[in-house]
Amino acid sequence: MTEGDKERTFAALPPSRGRAFASTWWGRAWVKALEDAALDSGQLKAGRGLARAGAVGSVSVRPGRITAVVRDRDRTTHRADVLVQELADERWDRFLDMTAERAGHVAALLDRDMPAHLVEDAADAGVELLPGLGDLEAACDCGAWDHCAHTSALCYQMARLLDLDPFTLLLLRGRTERTLLEELQRRGSTAGETNARDRHPQLVPDSAQDVAAAEAYAAGDMLPPLPALPALPEEPGRPPSLDTGAAPAAGVDPPALEFLAMATAVEAYRLLGRAVGPGHGSHPPEGELTLEQDAVRLAAAHPDTPISERLARGSGRDGRGMTLAVRAWQFGGAVALSVLEDEWIVGAEALARARAALASAWDEDKRPSLIASGNRWTVAGAPVQLRLGHDGRWWPYREVRGCWTPVGQAVGDPATAFATAVGDPRGVSADG
Repeated sequence: MTEGDKERTFAALPPSRGRAFASTWWGRAWVKALEDAALDSGQLKAGRGLARAGAVGSVSVRPGRITAVVRDRDRTTHRADVLVQELADERWDRFLDMTAERAGHVAALLDRDMPAHLVEDAADAGVELLPGLGDLEAACDCGAWDHCAHTSALCYQMARLLDLDPFTLLLLRGRTERTLLEELQRRGSTAGETNARDRHPQLVPDSAQDVAAAEAYAAGDMLPPLPALPALPEEPGRPPSLDTGAAPAAGVDPPALEFLAMATAVEAYRLLGRAVGPGHGSHPPEGELTLEQDAVRLAAAHPDTPISERLARGSGRDGRGMTLAVRAWQFGGAVALSVLEDEWIVGAEALARARAALASAWDEDKRPSLIASGNRWTVAGAPVQLRLGHDGRWWPYREVRGCWTPVGQAVGDPATAFATAVGDPRGVSADG
């Protein structure tokens, strides 16, 4: 892509088969403006075919016009032009004033984004950025009086370019990116200086002079308060389906990608809930997971999928081992997984506290008979086990089909953990 003062030329895009021409909402709005106004659906279909086949050459975009040479199916070439009315200077002033007043709009443009509320605010100010019905005027040397296959192909290709950079639409409406950003910066600087002078005249004197850093820092109320945090959504978002009907490229596994996208959404939702929850600032940062732990985390997000079997193999576990690991993870994440898979010798001080907790948890005649091994206390004659975590909490375990299985979350009281493991402590005798 090259850029002149008021013209940008985009290199020809490669063929695009089996995918929509636009993924952004503003790109789709451009396509809708074309398809709603075209009188011949056959020409639109032919134009889509040419665009998908890569028949559109370099696209030149300048105020009011886009131009490209399109190669027809018979190998002949045609110059296609599509005209869009430029915005008058007065409308541009309204758009720039409105945008400069909203920091979010400026940030979105800098991120090559055009949020719907920016376009809606512009429309409220009397500035229509996106073309509407009949706004895309066609001109082609093939002699067609309406949109032909060549101008349709150019419009479909333009939708792909708009996806990449919404500034292309603003250039088509009459302003280059550089001009826009300079005008926004000038308006923002003027507004900020006026606001600061009104609220803190001592910090913005009429004559230019330095201000002590401590004095400027002390005037922290110059900035408006941050808005309230939005409410946490009811559930994680669902990523889009990758089932496009086209064969995937070599080495691409759509089910695995969909699985990872969904697992990422679930994890992002969890982290967001933790961040906006009470006491977030007092929580220690979470440690980095090993590959084996991360495999369990991914499997726990969607345990009943074929991907879980692959994760089990990749982490060195069999199916039963992964099922147990996922169950532990659901009770307490990496900490619970460590309690499941690791046995350690309890240090003297921690061991003394554990024995004291066990001694005080029951009356002497009700205390179950416990056999200690490392950080694990197994109830004699019963399929129940208590495991001590590094943090001093107790995890309830129960023997299921010859395998010790976590059955609940960690608690501070061994008697509560015991009751959870038993299910109904009244049905177990004092000696187990």
